[in-house]
Amino acid sequence: MSIPDETGRFAQVGGLDQIASRADVARVVREMADDLRRNPSAWENSTLERFLDALSVSLSALPNLYANRGESFPDQPNWKILAEMLVMASGYE
Repeated sequence: MSIPDETGRFAQVGGLDQIASRADVARVVREMADDLRRNPSAWENSTLERFLDALSVSLSALPNLYANRGESFPDQPNWKILAEMLVMASGYE
């Protein structure tokens, strides 16, 4: 996930494609918090209010993200979807 720097960016985290457990999501959240502390002005949604607004929209937009990647959106939620949604909310416009 990436967007132009002049409008902000998504949290910089590694290994989103390999999320399989609660511990993996916890690591993503820690990396997001570390990235926000280091680069608060780089995030599109760096306040709780903006992040939560974007999180709501991200939940609705995730099926489109999967479709754009040529993938089927799973019927059942999983840890990877949760992690993708959180990272997506950090930079969603």
